[in-house]
Amino acid sequence: MRILVTGVSGFIGSHLAERLVADGHSVLGVDSFLDFYPREIKENNMKALLGKPGFEFVEGDLFDLDLGELLSGVEGVYHQAAIAGVRTSWGGRFSEYVRNNISCTQLLLEAAKDKNLKKFVYASSSSVYGDAEAFPTREDLQLRPVSPYGVTKLAGENLATLYYKGYGVPVVSLRYFTVYGPRQRPDMAFHRFVRAAIAGSGITVFGTGEQTRDFTFVADAVEANLRAFSDGVSGESYNIGGGTRIKLIDAIHLIEEIAGAKIKIDYKDSERGDARHTSADVSKAVRDFNYSPVFGIKEGLTEHYNWLREN
Repeated sequence: MRILVTGVSGFIGSHLAERLVADGHSVLGVDSFLDFYPREIKENNMKALLGKPGFEFVEGDLFDLDLGELLSGVEGVYHQAAIAGVRTSWGGRFSEYVRNNISCTQLLLEAAKDKNLKKFVYASSSSVYGDAEAFPTREDLQLRPVSPYGVTKLAGENLATLYYKGYGVPVVSLRYFTVYGPRQRPDMAFHRFVRAAIAGSGITVFGTGEQTRDFTFVADAVEANLRAFSDGVSGESYNIGGGTRIKLIDAIHLIEEIAGAKIKIDYKDSERGDARHTSADVSKAVRDFNYSPVFGIKEGLTEHYNWLREN
């Protein structure tokens, strides 16, 4: 099957493309190399893909590419491309978030409506919930983002639903809960914490460290994408969590245990847009496509640590 993966040089996109190629699919990967973090890191993410039979790469911006031509012969889409980051979505950069997370999503959906796709999987985020009031959080909870980033991801979901209802585009939205593992973006917490443990340097924690997160290992997120493509119900949104809700400070202690090193912590006030707690109710994904996360937090952090130590 010929499949389009947008954001293919990114954290999840590169892992997903590797899995698809390994499973025998023909993958067309697209990326514009946004400057949110260094291009060199993204190029390294794709090292195992470039030159491999079954993989084709197009460098370009979805806003400028001929998307009808790009989708020619494509049977499925995994739309991973986005500009990420809760804290940087405030202020002057918001227009970039609107362009990349909303406008580009609409353009891709518009092009997809004229194609006979098997499935269009949209990468959403737990940020659409904001400060949820019930845990674990179900998909039918009221969506109240507390960051501009969350607003743009929710807008993307709403567009996906509109194109499903209006044109029959077979869209499934996956709400990722804090994905971690090898190739995680350098601005994300676990990357910074593990790097500090290796280097013997300190870290900054925003808040008290008592905030909790549902952490999802990247291989589980990839598996969720594949299962949602095959069996997810079009027009629906699904939580993708790791099954482990843990205090941030306890996760830091786990990293210390794995690394055999203490991490000096500098606590600062919580920042705008940070949800205090997250926890995914994945029963809907279990019911519809038998989603079952495999990696526990210690196993996943060990994989993350070993990768960063070697890179």
